[in-house]
Amino acid sequence: MEVFRDRKTLRDYIERNKEMGKTIGFAPTMGALHKGHLSLYELARKHNDLVISSIFVNPTQFNNPEDLKKYPRNVEQDIQLLKKSGFVDAVYIPEISDIYPEGAISRHYDFDGLEHEMEGSFRPGHFDGVGTVVEELLRQVKPDNAYFGEKDFQQLAIIRKMVKNRKLHVKIHGVPIVREESGLAFSSRNERLNAKEREAATVIHTTLIKVNDWFRVMTVSEIKKRVQDIFDDLRGFKLEYFIIADEETLKETDFYYKDRPYRAFIAVYVGDVRLIDNMHMD
Repeated sequence: MEVFRDRKTLRDYIERNKEMGKTIGFAPTMGALHKGHLSLYELARKHNDLVISSIFVNPTQFNNPEDLKKYPRNVEQDIQLLKKSGFVDAVYIPEISDIYPEGAISRHYDFDGLEHEMEGSFRPGHFDGVGTVVEELLRQVKPDNAYFGEKDFQQLAIIRKMVKNRKLHVKIHGVPIVREESGLAFSSRNERLNAKEREAATVIHTTLIKVNDWFRVMTVSEIKKRVQDIFDDLRGFKLEYFIIADEETLKETDFYYKDRPYRAFIAVYVGDVRLIDNMHMD
């Protein structure tokens, strides 16, 4: 597996392989890799001649400086995990100057309102940061296909919108959430939980399962109250938001229309660690 630590060596590698007619699959990450990330590369391996990863902790998508400071970083361990997986041909580990040659400042995007829902309400500027880094990486790697996990479902929708608006020639694939045996969604932030918190955090997934059962027999307001009650009764937990939204518009719904696709979204603090999850409503 090749390891590229600057833009020029990556560009030479991409151009060489494009000249040979190879198709490229790509999934960008912020490192602290886990099985959820590997599922992206496993799917990319099936679709493409060449699979490329990137590791870059993007400063502009953190609206909380402390969260950026605490974000887990273990690049050499990540490289070994990618090598061992057998799914990845090359990993790009750029410097900040490779992504932000004029300083770490986000571009401003119009995502047709998607950026104002859920995460956007609680993390001002977050999706401008996401759009900036993803657009830049897509322009540098020039993939035919790019893969993003559905755990960050709103991010996936926003990246699709950005690719369409910017007319980038890449197909975006969403990959289903991968969960630990307990049901907790794999996340790099899980590494910041102690053993007791990690076990307790499984309540996030079990709550979403209950929501799926309640969705067609209760009003949305009743469901929201029940979810709030669950987390109010748990020490060390703080529910930041819970909504049921239309999967296509991400607009919150207050009623079930049988011809629309819905998904429940949740953000919870476990101690000082913020976790998100979601589930399609069957």
